[in-house]
Amino acid sequence: MSEAAVLRAAAVQMTSGDDVERNVATAARLVASAAAAGARLVVLPEKWNVIDRDERQVEVAEPVDGPSLAAAAAWARDLGVALVAGSISELVPGEDRAYNTSALILPDGTLAALYRKLHLFDVDVGGRVYRESASARGGDGMLVATALGHRIGLSVCYDLRFPELYRALALAGAEILCVPSAFTAATGKDHWEPLLRARAIENQAFVIAAGQVGVHATGAASHGRSMIVDPWGVVLAQAPDTETAILADLDFDRLRRVRQGLPALEHRRPDVYGDPVPARSA
Repeated sequence: MSEAAVLRAAAVQMTSGDDVERNVATAARLVASAAAAGARLVVLPEKWNVIDRDERQVEVAEPVDGPSLAAAAAWARDLGVALVAGSISELVPGEDRAYNTSALILPDGTLAALYRKLHLFDVDVGGRVYRESASARGGDGMLVATALGHRIGLSVCYDLRFPELYRALALAGAEILCVPSAFTAATGKDHWEPLLRARAIENQAFVIAAGQVGVHATGAASHGRSMIVDPWGVVLAQAPDTETAILADLDFDRLRRVRQGLPALEHRRPDVYGDPVPARSA
């Protein structure tokens, strides 16, 4: 296993609430601890900077050049890491709803890519009603971007249930699939791990899933159990039920061996069932 083919990655797990200052400080501490442990790629969870009631979530939305992503860019630059800044509520000028936006930041602090969550979580589960569309609007594109010499496919939380998205990312060259999340406790206990491992296996890619954990200011509870999964579906790291950062070494020689030995992506039959809409590259 050559050193150049290995990338140490981290998934940060948090219990974000309505205190932006506290959330940002916690993220800063956990990103720094991951970098100190050798991580070169760090992924934050969904809405890491604030989780609040629908009406407040719009009020606290920020533009892309706002303070939260500016702080994240400074961490990336100061620590020399690539950072998937989970997601934030992105302010849309003149609109009454925000985008749920994930940002990929390079080690020099440059904003390399923005992905706006496609699938909005409008469901009734665990005795609770969720209507993400009350405060958010869906994006309209899929995105694969390059950082640290590797292709990274971006997604957010509920996107995990739509395998066609991840297949499009894999066909666009994604080797790493990032899933920042606030997966509910009610669904996560049964669905989180099987879905993450399935996305890794079927696309023969690493999956980094950074989750929220515990009870938020809204009263909603997140499952946690953040994971890093390899292309064979093996769970390389899993978080306990606390705020933390987990790490794993991504071995891209192993990824190539998996894809060569079991070339399922090459055995596809798009002549029968077609190809997904292609993902954009950044």
